[in-house]
Amino acid sequence: MSSTSRRRTSHIAHRRTATVALAGVAALIAAALQSGAASAAPTKPQAGKVNPAHVALKLTPSQRAELIRHADAEKAATARSIGLGAKEKLVVHDVVKDADGTLHTRYERTYAGLPVLGGDLIVDTAKSGATKSVTKATSASLKVADLTPAVSKASVEKQAVQRAKALGGSKSAADSVRKVIWAGSGKPVLAYETVVGGLQDDGTPNQLHIVTDAATGKKLFEYQGIKNGVGNTQYSGQVTLTTTQSGSNYTLNDGARGNHKTYNLNHGSSGTGTLFSQTNDTWGNGTTSNAATAGADAHYGAAVTWDFYKNTFGRSGIKNNGVGAYSRVHYGNSYVNAFWDDGCFCMTYGDGSGNADPLTSLDVAGHEMSHGVTSNTAGLNYSGESGGLNEATSDIMGTGVEFYANNSSDVGDYLIGEKIDINGDGTPLRYMDKPSKDGASKDSWYSGIGGIDVHYSSGPANHFFYLLSEGSGTKVINGVTYNSSTADGLPVTGIGRDKALQIWYRALTTKWTSTTNYAGARTGTLAAAGELYGTTSAEYKAVQDAWAGVAVGSRSGGGGGGGTSYENTSPVSIPDNGPAVTSNITVSGRSGNAPSNLSVSVDITHTWRGDLVIDLVGPSGTSYRLKSFSSSDSADNVNATYTVNASSESANGTWKLKVQDQAAQDVGKINSWKITFP
Repeated sequence: MSSTSRRRTSHIAHRRTATVALAGVAALIAAALQSGAASAAPTKPQAGKVNPAHVALKLTPSQRAELIRHADAEKAATARSIGLGAKEKLVVHDVVKDADGTLHTRYERTYAGLPVLGGDLIVDTAKSGATKSVTKATSASLKVADLTPAVSKASVEKQAVQRAKALGGSKSAADSVRKVIWAGSGKPVLAYETVVGGLQDDGTPNQLHIVTDAATGKKLFEYQGIKNGVGNTQYSGQVTLTTTQSGSNYTLNDGARGNHKTYNLNHGSSGTGTLFSQTNDTWGNGTTSNAATAGADAHYGAAVTWDFYKNTFGRSGIKNNGVGAYSRVHYGNSYVNAFWDDGCFCMTYGDGSGNADPLTSLDVAGHEMSHGVTSNTAGLNYSGESGGLNEATSDIMGTGVEFYANNSSDVGDYLIGEKIDINGDGTPLRYMDKPSKDGASKDSWYSGIGGIDVHYSSGPANHFFYLLSEGSGTKVINGVTYNSSTADGLPVTGIGRDKALQIWYRALTTKWTSTTNYAGARTGTLAAAGELYGTTSAEYKAVQDAWAGVAVGSRSGGGGGGGTSYENTSPVSIPDNGPAVTSNITVSGRSGNAPSNLSVSVDITHTWRGDLVIDLVGPSGTSYRLKSFSSSDSADNVNATYTVNASSESANGTWKLKVQDQAAQDVGKINSWKITFP
């Protein structure tokens, strides 16, 4: 989907957007991109070293621009090679290049000249030029019979404006209405996307996006585009700022970081404001009595965030193109929020209740600008489970920024917004070790989590990141006591924050699409960990265990911790009404035969799962039916665990998952599968 901007916090009662269920939408992700069949021996995993072949190169802006230009020149040939239809075209969004020459090219899609919302995809290309894999936000075929709307543009606009007013909006007309193809859920259809601007009831800018079926007038999807988000600073003490001197004046213009500028809105709520400028190079006095204090905090936060991304991931600015964003402080009057806006490529800070606590702390800055990074990489939809992952990404990266700064006045912690006193009682906004401590966030995944506010559905991902970084149990880090438990009651051993950040970032930039859900996030992070450290490494096992600790998937030992699992996370496309395809797992190092209760877990995306026949094929060649054809089962996807009596099979050897689509019109992909020996 097209994205516009990112809002960070909603500390008061959240205005929930009308929920359009993304169950089955976000699950259309094939995010694991490892090559070859998976195999593992039941030995204790060792801590892995990063595989240099799978590390993304630190590209200069000009190198990245050249890769994008080349991809753009080849996009028509690429579209044909991956089987897109004659009416479909690709639009290059970004390119990531690994040290081994592999290119991860992210595209948006058009159909008959119309933008396809939910049509984004990633093409992985080997150094030789051969296509290795394709990851799509939707597996549905793009075939829209009628491109003439039955519903008028005026009626759609009126409906959207009424909805915006019900949510506190103030405008009497939409900012824009355009025809699109909606592919975010189910069968792609012709639709309208309407954007209504103005202000929300708390003074936050409004960018309400509503997608409406152009044939029926039914609302298909809705999301809010604005998503909440020497200097003498209020929160970070005395810091060094990079400024620009012009004549006798200094300005908050960071020439070393893409000319990031910091402006004073002076309690206005529109425009750019006034660039901070003065005759000396000492900014603020550490209190709100001086307007430049908030400017110094914001300018410092932007600089640290830039340096964090550059030195941790080799990323040059939010868009990875060397261009700085800009910051605005003193937004509104007693505005208790901060937000990132893609439209202006800027971030904005309010001054908090009574204008006493500006929301300009380090983790807030890192959080907000990370919304911009997400927008320019995976583009996670700001609704449902993908919205929770979007918010969690900003919390995770904001936490990374705070630790990276190593600032004694604002030490690194796994608390979100602990400096800005947004609750008025000195407590943090969110807790990563136990998200439910804020009274609303969820510690673990459950089937309805996509229906709650994204700031609360981010809880399981935040909790996963804490467990992956630090592990479970009680510990003290930088003077803060944490006590993180798990959904299954079993311990998790952390691998360290640095490795956890690398795994999350690689998944974000090369594995996830706009509709990735929690299951897809697990698959993507496993693929990232496998590429970086190997599928038999301690890091790979820790990713499995940390996700199990928040009720997403099973443990590395299978199920509730007993047994040994062998998993293949290489995606395999399932042809429509075509021949059977297989995915292999090689088991070695076991003795005797397989058990009578062999567990087989399957993760398949498909837009009509009744078409599928699924078999387990043992090393002897014997097939065991897991799922039969059903013409009446129209639901999406297969996410199931089967028990097989495989006692006549040797445990060692090659096991195969065989899948065949036996009816026309719907397509899918094997994302991953696993066998577990109890």
